[in-house]
Amino acid sequence: MIAAKTAPEIASRLVNRVLAIPPLANLAKHQARQMMIKRAERIGVPWTKQVQELRQIDWDTQLAQIENAQLKYPDYYCCSFHAYEQGNLSWDAALEVEVAARAVHAGIWADAGAEGDFRLRASYHEILQNQIAPPRDILDLGCSVGMSTFALQAIYPQAKITGLDLSPYFLAVANYRAQQQNTQVNWVHAAAESTGLTSESFDLVSIFLMCHELPQSATRQIFQEARRLLRPNGYLAIMDMNPQSEIYAKMPPYILTLLKSTEPYLDEYFALDIEETLMAAGFQDVMIAPNTPRHRTITAQVPVA
Repeated sequence: MIAAKTAPEIASRLVNRVLAIPPLANLAKHQARQMMIKRAERIGVPWTKQVQELRQIDWDTQLAQIENAQLKYPDYYCCSFHAYEQGNLSWDAALEVEVAARAVHAGIWADAGAEGDFRLRASYHEILQNQIAPPRDILDLGCSVGMSTFALQAIYPQAKITGLDLSPYFLAVANYRAQQQNTQVNWVHAAAESTGLTSESFDLVSIFLMCHELPQSATRQIFQEARRLLRPNGYLAIMDMNPQSEIYAKMPPYILTLLKSTEPYLDEYFALDIEETLMAAGFQDVMIAPNTPRHRTITAQVPVA
């Protein structure tokens, strides 16, 4: 057991040393991005074509509809994410989220291909439907460009849904997609740890693939905010990478380097005791279940006062 734990820790330390050297870190980011684009095109996801088409849209008008110009961004958010130097605060990142998700999630199952992203979301919703009564009001925290929001809307068509994100660029794309689909979503440009939304106004707060992009301090604040926003008996549901997955323990150092070059807070996420953190935020009945070979779904409930 000791040897099994030690090897990944040694590899992780070596990777961190490599990424502390700027030229090597930049090379790793470039390689990670190129690997995603090649995978996308290989499995039939038209990365280049779709992004070129999106660039033709009047995004300034879309941005004006959604942006809170007074919002101050937390320091942890103003850094490189996913091989984009401006992180999530850029059009490059926003216009590539959809194709990147399909490329990244193609590898979850050997036979998934371009359907991997759909299967990932379906595996999450299957657990929610088995554990949670249909909610009336749903908040999708860290909704990005709305892929997780629209997936929730398809499962719970009678619910009122709010999508919240820190990136106005992501929300502009989400709003554009909602207009295309003629669907109603309340988009909010705000920080997940300080939403400004009314207390006890939701039955379900969903966090999909966001926690691994956060330092632990922000995660704790966000869980406390989710607790405030939920009604008694309401649920917080989280879908994210599973640190206990053997896939990460056995990941080759080269691939681990590429992954960590695009995820600055991955070490903090993997070290977080998420059950303990949820209970400290005031949740009970924490349940953790794997929903793919490398992801887990976590649900926690607000007690009745």
